[in-house]
Amino acid sequence: MSSVFSLNNLTINRAGEPVVSDVSLEVREGEIHIILGPNGSGKSTLLNAVMGHPSYEIVNGTILLDGEDVTTLPTEKKANKGITLAMQYLPAIPGVTMLSFLHRAHRLLKGDEISVPNFYKNIVEKIKEFNLDDNLLKRSVNVGFSGGEKKQGEFIQLLALEPKFALLDEIDSGVDIDSLNKIFAGIEKLRSQGTGFVIVTHLGSILEKVTPDRVSVMKGGRIVRTGDVELAREILTKGFENI
Repeated sequence: MSSVFSLNNLTINRAGEPVVSDVSLEVREGEIHIILGPNGSGKSTLLNAVMGHPSYEIVNGTILLDGEDVTTLPTEKKANKGITLAMQYLPAIPGVTMLSFLHRAHRLLKGDEISVPNFYKNIVEKIKEFNLDDNLLKRSVNVGFSGGEKKQGEFIQLLALEPKFALLDEIDSGVDIDSLNKIFAGIEKLRSQGTGFVIVTHLGSILEKVTPDRVSVMKGGRIVRTGDVELAREILTKGFENI
């Protein structure tokens, strides 16, 4: 039986005020569900709240992973279950290398006592398989990273943590074309291996890089339409105002 990740009638408050209302969607293993919408429509809020950001409160609805209610689990427990968020705005961590960060995260999430040299060997093999920059492992997390390097670093985290479902917030924003090509080639490869994706973006041009299984449009904190790739193509020609 394939894995399923679903949001069911989620309503999310910030400072006591609703910012996302009655949102439902579903993604299965190996599927890509894209959430499109103009800036300020609640897309990033949705993903951050799902992963337990303290600024947001889920006041109604459920988050299910393979039928299990994970709505109230803390962030690390959701990660343990196989859900990962690649954030739009990434913190820099001076003095902590990507390798050290990923090794510790892998050990905590997987319970695997793999040594640093063996972990390094394994992750470098994966990085090279996906044609990414393994030199990022030697640098402090996001310190001095370009936009493209930050997004490559986020994707390297996916390779290290091997989530069932990856939530990607504006993975295509502020990225050079070479990095973008590498990232979306990697997404397609992980998709073929069973990873499910929810990708948030306001750029309809994402269709040049990936063909989604489902597309939802968010406006004013609500999903106003859901369809297939043709819905995204409609947005490319009509814009969000006419959806």
